[in-house]
Amino acid sequence: MNQYNILSKQQFLNALRIERRRADRSKSPLSIILFYLPKEEEAGKNFQKFFELIHQNTRETDIKGWVDGHILGMILPDTDKNGAKQCVDKIAKRNGDMFYSTTISTYPDHLFEKILKEETPDLYPFYPDETISSKKFQAILKRAIDIVGALIGLVIFSPIMLLIALAIKITSPGPIIFKQTRIGMKGVRFSFYKFRSMKANGDDRIHREYVENLIKGELKKINQGDENKPLYKLKDDPRITKVGKIIRKTSLDELPQLFNVLKGDMSLVGPRPPIPYEVEKYEPWHLRRILEVKPGITGLWQVEGRSKTSFNEMVRLDLKYALNWSLWLDLKILLKTIKAVIQPEGAL
Repeated sequence: MNQYNILSKQQFLNALRIERRRADRSKSPLSIILFYLPKEEEAGKNFQKFFELIHQNTRETDIKGWVDGHILGMILPDTDKNGAKQCVDKIAKRNGDMFYSTTISTYPDHLFEKILKEETPDLYPFYPDETISSKKFQAILKRAIDIVGALIGLVIFSPIMLLIALAIKITSPGPIIFKQTRIGMKGVRFSFYKFRSMKANGDDRIHREYVENLIKGELKKINQGDENKPLYKLKDDPRITKVGKIIRKTSLDELPQLFNVLKGDMSLVGPRPPIPYEVEKYEPWHLRRILEVKPGITGLWQVEGRSKTSFNEMVRLDLKYALNWSLWLDLKILLKTIKAVIQPEGAL
């Protein structure tokens, strides 16, 4: 790694102190970029390629080094925020399959102090200023399609929603709609709606343990299938009601999220919004799945992987969607979702 002139953590911090003092004296701009990388074993060969890419697209005056764990820092002397963004964009355009997140900061900024105090500069709540690609016009169209699609969906499914509501009310005490705090785009929290499929006031320890094992990659503990056909899903959850089993199997419990779409918290298509205690278990690179795009009712994971994939594979599908998002891709996912609902192999 020395061939790429990457400093150790202490060397990098010393260099940052020197450059900060120089910026104070000369009043010249100073920026820093943090690259939140996956574990080397997760990145594979792409890890080496990424370092080559960084090396090829930086100046001799730019200083690279480790900040903490899997966080690589790059000090850009005499560079303002726009210059730092151009550097990030250049690297992103030439990057292959290496998934990472970035934070840009220009001195003076509290992020500099946080790093120099040797506090881990978590990505949360420092968010990238821009997504990898800005498709403003398409984003406006996407929002319009979301509103129209949600309204049409509510009209079409309103009789079914009424029957589900009655079935839940008759067979199980408690509210019809289950509300839960979820994490949306750029970490914004919102109230997430579903038809209640579990007993009211149930203990969430079962799900917490499942999530922790899934994110850690301890798949043998949660595999409900076999080696050839794995199923990483809570299967015989005692909290689920009889009506709940039916609406979860058919994904009809998700219908109230059409109201989330109308409110603007969610989109028809996008990554699934996580629960706060899930995010607490994330590695830095996992966080990018909640930064790039608005969460959705359906997405690539639902139509290509669902409960047959590991958590890291799910995140990669979400990042793949964020990188390649288009209205045409949304349409293909929606069409595949209809098929997945009719043939719900991965739903439980």
